[in-house]
Amino acid sequence: MRTLVLGGIRSGKSEIAEQLVSQHDSVRYVATAVQTAGLDPQFRERVTRHRDRRPAGWTTVESIDLPEVLATPAPATLVDDLGNWVSGQLDAAGGWDDESVDLQEKISALTEAVASADGDVVLVSPEVGLTVVAPTAAGRRFQDDLGSVNRAVAAVCDRVLFVVAGKVLDITGTDITGTGTDTGTDTDTSTDEKLRAADPVTPAATDDEHTVAAEEIVAEDIVTAGLTAPVPAAATAIPDVETSAAGDPVRGDLTLESAADFPDVTPPSYERIEAAKARELTLTKPAGSLGRLEDIAVWAAGCQDRASAHPFVDPVVVVFAGDHGVAANGVSAYPPEVTVQMAANIISGGAAVNVLAARAGARVRLEDLAIDADTDPSISRFKVRRSSGDLRNTDSLTEQEAAAAIAAGRAIADEQVDRGADLLIAGDLGIGNTTAAAVIIGTLTSTEPVVVVGRGTGIDDAGWMRKTAAIRDGMWRAKYHRFDPPRLLATVAGADIAAMAGFLAQAAVRRTPVILDGVVVTAAALVADRMAPGARSWWIAGHESHEPAHPIALSWLDLTPVLRLDMRLGEGTGALTALPVVQSALATLESMATFADAGVSTADGPGEIGDSDTEGTDTEGTDTGAHSDAAAAAR
Repeated sequence: MRTLVLGGIRSGKSEIAEQLVSQHDSVRYVATAVQTAGLDPQFRERVTRHRDRRPAGWTTVESIDLPEVLATPAPATLVDDLGNWVSGQLDAAGGWDDESVDLQEKISALTEAVASADGDVVLVSPEVGLTVVAPTAAGRRFQDDLGSVNRAVAAVCDRVLFVVAGKVLDITGTDITGTGTDTGTDTDTSTDEKLRAADPVTPAATDDEHTVAAEEIVAEDIVTAGLTAPVPAAATAIPDVETSAAGDPVRGDLTLESAADFPDVTPPSYERIEAAKARELTLTKPAGSLGRLEDIAVWAAGCQDRASAHPFVDPVVVVFAGDHGVAANGVSAYPPEVTVQMAANIISGGAAVNVLAARAGARVRLEDLAIDADTDPSISRFKVRRSSGDLRNTDSLTEQEAAAAIAAGRAIADEQVDRGADLLIAGDLGIGNTTAAAVIIGTLTSTEPVVVVGRGTGIDDAGWMRKTAAIRDGMWRAKYHRFDPPRLLATVAGADIAAMAGFLAQAAVRRTPVILDGVVVTAAALVADRMAPGARSWWIAGHESHEPAHPIALSWLDLTPVLRLDMRLGEGTGALTALPVVQSALATLESMATFADAGVSTADGPGEIGDSDTEGTDTEGTDTGAHSDAAAAAR
């Protein structure tokens, strides 16, 4: 099987290519960027990062003589990338400024080598037009030669994949005139099966007004190693999650794809954010003197679509409860039966979440998604199953169960928003859930198990080693679904985390802000932002927990925590502790006097010359200091 993987800068094309060959025990990695000493520091760091993430069993060859390398048989070869190969050839031939230098002979030799190579070959290349090219003669030369290389190599490959923002499209044989043929149908089936770990995706029906016949532009088998590329389609309504008399979800025709099909997320209002920034500058304080309180207030103004944000009126914390099969392996300091016991404690009002919520003026709702016991119908109406599979060696959920959990989270978010909630908080409850969270975070951020593992409920060294081994085994199984969020949830998450992911994504769809809690909730958030891109713009991080995986996940989401108090309880307690700080930030924006109203002089002169009506104020040329990009800073 010969595969060409095309994509733009930071599109994820190299990671996709690495996953395509990951099932081979022996892989030859051919790096075409070989002169690291002459590279700029940023590119040198990127090369080093690529080297570090290669498995120990891979053999690295640094060369631009690809025909010579490919002449030696290997079970699997990964070439990364052809853009650097073109640069290397132009460097060697002095072709950047010499138009007489022709690379056609080199290109022909390359394609012949690819066509005749033994074993599986995966080649990575930048797609012309999706990379930055200098507007010079040399830049145009590189662009032309790279385009020629991509076309020639694609012609001899069995499969061509196009990667956009981590999403994969199989464009093998695509021809919008309808005359193309699918060269992928004549591939070696046995080799192809080794690279496939998922079922073919049936193209979704689309609106005729926006569609050129789907069968003409999308190959029917959009499948890579453990990766399925969704076909763009119109957003669908949330599937109904009906409940039986006993309160258990009735699956019906619910599918994993339909449950995770979210409408586009509308970001917080940019106009209101700018107006809030302008108002901050008129308040009776030096600009930026309230620090992140100002950034938080500006973010909330965008979420509330108001120039002057007001404190939240009806904040709600929903605690998602579920047991995890991996807990039976000694990864927690507490036995699994603690989950149902703590659920009863929350119902009776004696847990930390109850106390902090009462103090912060928030409502508490407990939802049993997978507690390993029978619970009251009032909390088990969306129950998917009892506990989950052991993520070390089996899927946590079936696809149907994962679909039901995601849809349940969406329904819960809708229910709370429809009842008037203007701020949502997700909390977690379940023995073993930090192990599942670490697996998700480690997988999605390419972080080693030993780095993401934490002490959770307070395990000793022996428990830490068992937990690390469990995370390692879970990540090994999860890696095949890294770019398929719903199936990742089914593989290692559990119903509680899957429901949280649906809840967080749907909150963003409903334009309702969220304060994220600790490591378990943030693991769900990583998945939610992939299912509903842009959802993170509606979230703020309440705190940074003591779990080592948490700051890693927050960094990937580009969220800055409000508090750092070494908390690790879960239940939504960190977010609830941050809530009064958030409310204070909003109160200052809404209620502080302006320089003009108070008659206080500004740095530019008496307050009388100011204007207290700041909505729509022109702030061009104003030094906003800490207000610059305040919404992003707040998150």
